[in-house]
Amino acid sequence: MKKLYFLIPFVLLACKSNTSAVSEKASKSDSKSLEISYKVEESEVSDFLKYLSSDELEGRETGTKGIEKAAVFLEDFFKKNHVKPYFATYRDTLTNFTSPAYNIVGVLEGTDPVLKNEYVVLSAHYDHIGIEKKQQPDVINNGANDDASGVTAVAQMAKYFSKTKSNKRSILFVFFAGEEKGLLGSKSMVEKLKAKNFNLYTQLNIEMIGVPMKRDYLAYITGFDKSNMAQKINEYTGKKTIGFLPKEAEYELFYRSDNYSFYEAFKKPCQSISTFDFENFDFYHHVSDEFKVMDIPHMTSFIQEFLPAVTKIASTPTEEIVMNK
Repeated sequence: MKKLYFLIPFVLLACKSNTSAVSEKASKSDSKSLEISYKVEESEVSDFLKYLSSDELEGRETGTKGIEKAAVFLEDFFKKNHVKPYFATYRDTLTNFTSPAYNIVGVLEGTDPVLKNEYVVLSAHYDHIGIEKKQQPDVINNGANDDASGVTAVAQMAKYFSKTKSNKRSILFVFFAGEEKGLLGSKSMVEKLKAKNFNLYTQLNIEMIGVPMKRDYLAYITGFDKSNMAQKINEYTGKKTIGFLPKEAEYELFYRSDNYSFYEAFKKPCQSISTFDFENFDFYHHVSDEFKVMDIPHMTSFIQEFLPAVTKIASTPTEEIVMNK
């Protein structure tokens, strides 16, 4: 998550292609939620997150050798899971950063001949803040929660869609660089997409989901009142998956992550999902944000619970998620 200077006092810191994987069931309301038989593997979540937040990557600061290793890792993941590059290669070079830096971007084309021209963006930032300048026993800001956890979730969603082919719309899977430098990766990318007349339906950005909240909902969404996304996600999952977090509104987190670059460019529902609630994690922008403090069962269940939502987002016959007036 882009550094929140003002928070330092508060933190230390339709047809289914694969009916065995996706089926509809009636929820308690008149709408329909989805039942997903596909299972997210806890071991895969753990292994992916463990490497991405390892000391070998030296905190993944944009423009460093550490984030280059992360980029190769993410490219290899896309190749292994048959997710194609959206641009000429998986690497989308930042136009607003002095050293070579790249977003990593993959695409799965939609299965519907008409809806495939609309795009859903599932994203997270893979950069972090790198090496601590002052001398101390641990100098690597591993960024396990911020935001290797979000990258892990998006990667597992990419694997799911690659396996099930359950997306009628095309999906862009984006791992942003430069978020910690001021949303540079997303700002650079939206300029290119606008030039291509990119037909965006909605963006779901995932930020800091490594530890659970002690609330009656799984996660919160930034800019809760800006669209009906929270309500639609809950409808699609058949659960109270998304709730309203007052501190999110108080600190205007909608403007603090890569969803904002897309909202500003496209004026479509573009929002971030998080479980960091200012009470459950003491290591924001801290060297102790490490793999060992992440809750892997929680992350696995988080991804699993979101699969019905992202499937419906990518498959409804009409654009059901809209901005509130």
